[in-house]
Amino acid sequence: MMVTPEVRVERDGAIATVSLSNPDKLNALTVSMWRDLARALDTLSGDDGLRCIVLRGAGEEAFAAGADIAEFAVARDNLEQGKRYHREYVHGALRAVGECRHPTVAMIYGPCVGGGLEIACMCDLRISGESGRFGVPINRLGFAIAFDELAALLPLTGRAVALEILVEGRVWEAQEALAKGLLTRVVPDAGLAGEAYASARRIAEGAPLVNRWHKRFVRRLSARPEPLGAAEIDENFAYFATEDYRIGMAAFAGRRKPEFKGR
Repeated sequence: MMVTPEVRVERDGAIATVSLSNPDKLNALTVSMWRDLARALDTLSGDDGLRCIVLRGAGEEAFAAGADIAEFAVARDNLEQGKRYHREYVHGALRAVGECRHPTVAMIYGPCVGGGLEIACMCDLRISGESGRFGVPINRLGFAIAFDELAALLPLTGRAVALEILVEGRVWEAQEALAKGLLTRVVPDAGLAGEAYASARRIAEGAPLVNRWHKRFVRRLSARPEPLGAAEIDENFAYFATEDYRIGMAAFAGRRKPEFKGR
């Protein structure tokens, strides 16, 4: 029986848990999930009684295996749809996670790729089990990362690692991701929940106003790029007009290796 994708919010005192749930597809993110994640984090951010949020994938198989590509044919199949999908739905969720007033901890089992990795990068801490897998292999699908999503990845990884992630399209194991700065720590899967919630409790025991100030101070001192121009935004989505995009999507649907033409 198919399970409806959803974003679940649970509360245990001063700690909230937000779960990405699409178990039939390794918690791949649908349009409704992106929108619900934004609403959930915006609501939690306004709750003065909250002190920490644990963000995770439902179950123990995956954090989130990227976006639900099955929706692409109807939700982002052309330039205008693509701009709305990425600049409204995806960026709206990433903004809500990144700008949440309360400290956030990503608890990661299994695949944490594409949009899943972008969400984790917007959290303040990322604690992974040894099963964690990380990457953004979209060059195999013939499309580029959106500027707003690259802005989530780049401050954490730096230029060299961001380019390695994007141009190789390789999926890393947890220890490599830790060594390259993507993760806060890696623990055995059996101890992941215990470690993530122990971290959340340590945060919750601290002065909440100070924790919120520290988040604001870090954001204030982080580099801010110049605003994007309309031509740059259109170029970011120019892949919709390429043959390679159609080749990549058809190859993914057919479970075969794409043969890109460079046009």
